[in-house]
Amino acid sequence: MARVTVEDCVDKVDNRFELVLLASHRARQISQGGQITIDRDNDKNPVVALREIADETLSPGDLKEDLIHSLQKHVEIDEPEAPAPLQISGSIDELTGEAIVGAEDLVTFDSMSEEDLLAGIEGLVAPEKSDDY
Repeated sequence: MARVTVEDCVDKVDNRFELVLLASHRARQISQGGQITIDRDNDKNPVVALREIADETLSPGDLKEDLIHSLQKHVEIDEPEAPAPLQISGSIDELTGEAIVGAEDLVTFDSMSEEDLLAGIEGLVAPEKSDDY
């Protein structure tokens, strides 16, 4: 391919701005030592990147995922939280040495799983509209 144009690539990537982002990201990969999938033919890295996109030797979806991954600074992993230990406050009987725990110190909580909570939220019905508000 002697010349590569935007029209050669725009049918592979619909948005011209996204095409520029993907091609520039690929050109940076090539300049950092990435393997090229076509013959270079004495072309510069941006032209090689556009030719790879036009010849469909690289998937635009894979390039997009790689671009997004390269721009992420912090990836948050959703891990379940460990339950906090229950601390009971009370006093010690001086005569027997046993702990005195009052009824106000005993705290119990109902536990509900995340799935139960989501099922309950989905089951809620929106209030009917009235003229009052």
